Amino acid sequence: MSKQTADDSVSPQKSKVTPDNPKKSKMVYVFNMSEDVWPFIAAISDVKERDVEITENANLVDRELFSLASETEFVFVSPRPIQPDFLQYFQELMNVKHVEVLVPNKHTGQICEDILTDHSVFHRLVELGKEVQKLSLISYSTTPQFLKLVDQLRLSGATVYTPESPENEDAWTVNFFGSKSGIRQLGQQSSAEEPDFLVADGIICMGIDDAARIAANKYVKKGGVVVKTNKGHSGAGVLIFRPGDLPNEYSKCEEAICKHLKRDKYWELFPIVIEDLVNVNYAVGGGFPNVEFKIRKSGEIEFLYFCGMRMSHKGVFGGVEINKDVVTDRQEARMIDTGFFIGEKYAAAGYRGYFDVDFIAAKNGEIYVSESNVRRTGGTYAYEMTEELIGEDFLTESFVLSDSNMRLNPGKYTFPEVKELLSPLLFNKKTKEGVVIASANMLVQPGLAYVLFAKNKKKALELEAKMKALLGVE
Repeated sequence: MSKQTADDSVSPQKSKVTPDNPKKSKMVYVFNMSEDVWPFIAAISDVKERDVEITENANLVDRELFSLASETEFVFVSPRPIQPDFLQYFQELMNVKHVEVLVPNKHTGQICEDILTDHSVFHRLVELGKEVQKLSLISYSTTPQFLKLVDQLRLSGATVYTPESPENEDAWTVNFFGSKSGIRQLGQQSSAEEPDFLVADGIICMGIDDAARIAANKYVKKGGVVVKTNKGHSGAGVLIFRPGDLPNEYSKCEEAICKHLKRDKYWELFPIVIEDLVNVNYAVGGGFPNVEFKIRKSGEIEFLYFCGMRMSHKGVFGGVEINKDVVTDRQEARMIDTGFFIGEKYAAAGYRGYFDVDFIAAKNGEIYVSESNVRRTGGTYAYEMTEELIGEDFLTESFVLSDSNMRLNPGKYTFPEVKELLSPLLFNKKTKEGVVIASANMLVQPGLAYVLFAKNKKKALELEAKMKALLGVE
C-alpha cells in the first residue's frame, strides 16, 4: 500500500479515539471509474487499446478530488498516487483541511478487487470503520465489486454506511437504467405517462449480423444511422454514420457496417441499439444538453444543475458548459421535468445516488433523451467545484467551461511548469474568474483537464483562447 496524507498546517497531536471518545463520522471515496463499464472494457479486443482505456480512466483520478470539494476532510482510495504538489494546490484552493490517500499496490482496473487483495489498504479501511461511529463509503459508481467490498468490510467488523448506493437487492438499477437499452425501454414504457420523454426512433437487437442489416436499412433510407453498444464509455462503443460515410447501396452498406462491428467482440456480447441519426441543433446546449440529479438515501430527488455537453464530431464527451443561458427557460423546464420523472422511476425501483440525463437537441424543435449515466459523471466534479467556488447562484453568477482532456502538443509537462505558465490566468477567489487545473496525472498523456470561470460566455471563450495560446495549442 502507498499512503499519503496532507494537512493545511502542522496539526497538534490528535486526541486518541476510545469507546468513550469516538469520532462521529468519516468519508471514504473509492474512485472506480473502470469498474462501471468493466464488462465492456474486458471485451475490448485490442489489448493495447484496453490498457489505454484503463490507464486514461486511472489518470482522471486526481480530477475527482474536486467532486469532494465541499468536504473538510476525507479518505481517498486511488488507483495511483496523487502528486503531492497537486494535492496541496487542491486543498488550498478548496479549503480542504486533510486528505488521506490510499493506493493499492497493484492496479488492474478493478480497484475494489485490488483493495481486497491489498491487506494494508483493506485493514486501514476496517480500522477506520471501527474508529468512527459512521464510516460513509462512497464511490464513482455502485458496481458489483464495490458492493462486495462493502460486504467484506462489514464481515470484518467495520460499521459501513453507503449513502450514495442502492441496497444489494436494488443494485440491478445501476446497469439496467445506465444502459442504452434500459433507458430506451423506460422511455417507450413511459410515452403515454410523460409525453416529453422522447427517444430517437430505434430498435434493440443482439448479434452483429442483424445489427448490420438493420443499420444498413436505416442508413440507405434516411441517410444516416447511429449504432451503440449497450454500455460503452467516453465515445467508445458508439458509431455515428452521417451522409457520405457509407455506401448508399444496401449490400455494400451492410458489409461496411459489419466490418466495423467485427473489430471488437463487445458488439457480439451485448445488446446493440440502432437509432435514427438526429439532425442536431447546436444552438441548444451545444446540441447536447444535460441535467444531473441526486437521489438521497431517503428517496428524495435533488436537482443539481443543467449544462451543455462539449462533444466531439465522433460523439466523445469532452466537458461541460454550465450557465443559465445554455438553454432557454422553456427547454430548461422541460429537461428538469423529464429528469424528475426519470428520477421518480429510479427511486421507486430502489436506486440511490447520482444520475444524469443526456439529451440531443434536434432542429425539428424536439429534445430527445439519448442516455442516462446512473453514477457520478464527467460533469459532477465541475459542478461540485463550481458550487464551492462561486456559490449556490452559480447558474447566473458565472459561465463555466470544462475539458477533461484537452490534447497538448507532444512533449513532457509537469504540474509545477504548467501551473507557472498559466499563473496569470489561474482562478482568483476575489474576482471569481480564472482557470482551475483539474488534474496533474493527465499531463502525462499529454492532456490538460481544466475548469474555467468567467462572467459570461464571451469572456469564458476569450480566457480559454488565452490559455491555449500560453500552452501553444491551436
